[in-house]
Amino acid sequence: MPEGHSIHRLARQFQDVFAGHVLEVSSPQGRFTAGAALLDRHELLEATAHGKQLFLRFDHGVLLHVHLGLYGAWSFGGDESFTGASSIGAPRRIGERESFSPEAEQGAGKGGARSYAGPPEPVGAVRVRLISANGWADLRGATTCAAITDAEAAAVLARLGPDPLHNRPDDRDEFVRRLLRRKTAVGLLLMDQAIVAGIGNIYRAEVLFRQRVDPWTPGSSLGAETAGRLWDDTVAAMSDGVRDGRIVTTPSALWSGGNAGALDGEAHFVYKRHGQPCRRCGETVGLAEIGARKLYWCPGCQN
Repeated sequence: MPEGHSIHRLARQFQDVFAGHVLEVSSPQGRFTAGAALLDRHELLEATAHGKQLFLRFDHGVLLHVHLGLYGAWSFGGDESFTGASSIGAPRRIGERESFSPEAEQGAGKGGARSYAGPPEPVGAVRVRLISANGWADLRGATTCAAITDAEAAAVLARLGPDPLHNRPDDRDEFVRRLLRRKTAVGLLLMDQAIVAGIGNIYRAEVLFRQRVDPWTPGSSLGAETAGRLWDDTVAAMSDGVRDGRIVTTPSALWSGGNAGALDGEAHFVYKRHGQPCRRCGETVGLAEIGARKLYWCPGCQN
């Protein structure tokens, strides 16, 4: 499932390429026909994200609410004013690197210039298609795709914890409060979107490792200082993800190419490294199941 940094990047991309434009909205697949009709021929005012939830606000007070889930992805294409990734969401490579497809580049010519003659025919089960004069976006496979009111959007947000990528003045204290009041293992709590919005399996494993926290420690046993460090490191790691378009949690000293960037196998400390030696202490990285999800951790560093 795409983690919160990807959804914030999506919101930025929609803001950059569609905000201020009147959009044609349709549902080639047919499952979102009624919702598309509510949004069609209206101006997109703003794109925002909170955790893994994306909201596109239109000029008549209706929002498009999307949660990609495990299989959802947006594809983009258009003329030279369309910048950024051509696809964000599943499928992804290790580290959730965004993908760039030749089809979405709309026939790049000499010097990389693109000729644009409108969107291509829909491919696959396109739940919703957005079209402006300069480009298009297709959504496939999302868990949630709904046209909602402001009140309904507020109800969605009310169920979520603070988002580290907003990091508002009271968010750190609220996260600490929510974490410390629960006796559940912190490895489960960090995946609970009502505790903190946006963390997925990679950030959960990597932040717990970087802060040397045993994933089975009850939230109520952490202490405010440790809980605060988890928040601070999550803010830093996810902010890096927004900047880079992928999750890299290791320092450049561990990359074979130095500052050229981490190879996929060098991007993480413990995630998907079970059975290999810990990069810090040499202990074998472990793998367990917690809350029906795989958990990676170092028994030597996190005890």
